[in-house]
Amino acid sequence: MTPKLVIFDCDGVLVDTEPVTDKVLSDSLTAHGLPVAPQEVHQLFAGGTMQGVMETSRAKGADLPDDWLDDIYAQVFAKLREGVPVVPGVIDLLDLLETRGVAVAVASNGPMQKMEISLGPSGLWDRLAGRIYSREQHEPKPGPGMLLHAMKVADVSPDETVMIDDMPAGWHAAHAAGVRALAYVAEGGLARATDRETGFTKMSQVPGLIGLV
Repeated sequence: MTPKLVIFDCDGVLVDTEPVTDKVLSDSLTAHGLPVAPQEVHQLFAGGTMQGVMETSRAKGADLPDDWLDDIYAQVFAKLREGVPVVPGVIDLLDLLETRGVAVAVASNGPMQKMEISLGPSGLWDRLAGRIYSREQHEPKPGPGMLLHAMKVADVSPDETVMIDDMPAGWHAAHAAGVRALAYVAEGGLARATDRETGFTKMSQVPGLIGLV
């Protein structure tokens, strides 16, 4: 059945912010006594919250100061302002969904300020305004809170909704909300779909997977 609502994760699904964030985290954690390569950052922390990164890193021996969260966000935001690419095929997919009358929302564990910075240059922030949800206001993934809120706002049921995420936290949130999960597992990505998700590697595949072609 063609969905009435498609919910997108932000980082790694709409915009490719993760290489930037991974490098900033790698440099910071290494400087504070926990040597971690960028690809290891992705393996250890992808899909979680920065608070979770701080807590896990301290448990692993990182000597992080109490103001580390403020500092790391400032560093990440500064790098993101230099520009990040939109994931190939996303704009065409959004155009098609809009043309077919399918509602769109965003559910991210990242803060709103980060999404405004990363989505702003491409016009996605303005385009999706009012339909962007963050763990700052709602239960973070893997909990279903953001998805349940998005469905309530769009006035749709779980069986009318699809979630697109590139991380297990998002897939688990979809399962918890009773929503079908599409797993974006782009070439070179670390996450791998299970038999509970429908995996795909290009945004151009999504219309066929949700019955739009």
